Amino acid sequence: MSKEQRDALDQMIRQPSQASDLAEQRVGFDRLMRSTPLADDVKTTHSTLGGVPVVNVDLIGVDAEDVILYLHGGAYVMGSAESFAGLASGLGRRAGSRVVNVDYRLAPENPYPAAVEDAVAAYRGLLDSGVPASRIGIAGDSAGGGLALATLVKLKSEGLPQPSSAVLLSPWTDLTLSGASMTSKAAAEPVLSQEGLRGRAADYVGAGDTTDPLVSPVFADLTGLPPLLIQVGSNEILLDDATRLATAAAAADVAVTLEVTPEVPHVFQIFAAILEEGDAALTRAGAFLRAHFDA
Repeated sequence: MSKEQRDALDQMIRQPSQASDLAEQRVGFDRLMRSTPLADDVKTTHSTLGGVPVVNVDLIGVDAEDVILYLHGGAYVMGSAESFAGLASGLGRRAGSRVVNVDYRLAPENPYPAAVEDAVAAYRGLLDSGVPASRIGIAGDSAGGGLALATLVKLKSEGLPQPSSAVLLSPWTDLTLSGASMTSKAAAEPVLSQEGLRGRAADYVGAGDTTDPLVSPVFADLTGLPPLLIQVGSNEILLDDATRLATAAAAADVAVTLEVTPEVPHVFQIFAAILEEGDAALTRAGAFLRAHFDA
């Protein structure tokens, strides 16, 4: 990506200040996520799974046995399963699978542990519907990436079978905001800020503890988790959330792959239609999931 392309993309995705009203931010964020239309062969339907609202994302004419349980980003306070259907469908297309996009409850109206409860309930719903764990992959971006990891940890504690693999795109895994990149990458980061994330962490955690391993799963015992693919951009303030997670996962004997792409923005895979690096990363993520389904 050239400097001119990066500057243009950074300007397009730069978010309003945290001083603006959350309701306005939600509208603007959803508008940005919906700016890329779905392909003509993508069908979305609304249903519930384990009592949780979901959006089913399918390719017309494709009857896939494998399923990605997708958890959208938005700092736990924004975003929706519907507005992230474009990213989810791109991943599903490359993995050759269908996608179930979870509309988990958002903070501050529904703080932790609501999102984790919803993700686990949706996963249970997939199992109860007859889909074996070996045909399920979990994926998520940003806060959804952290939520996907927390879901794996919670599944382990409840004795439920792990999915075949997990893909984490620019995951937010440390709500204590203790990574060095929070400050070292601040000038290069067009989307997130430490100040903004501190406010969102407070919204999500409420009266809880940001060091709770289900809130900040980078601190969790990762032993027994399935293969992980972590993708992050080199200029992100969440860079250390990804690199520390990869180190911790490897130390716990988890098969982990870390990809750091230079000079790209937060969750750059969203821009796969216009950004070569995003398309290539999403293709690798789909291939990773596909390789582990029913392996």
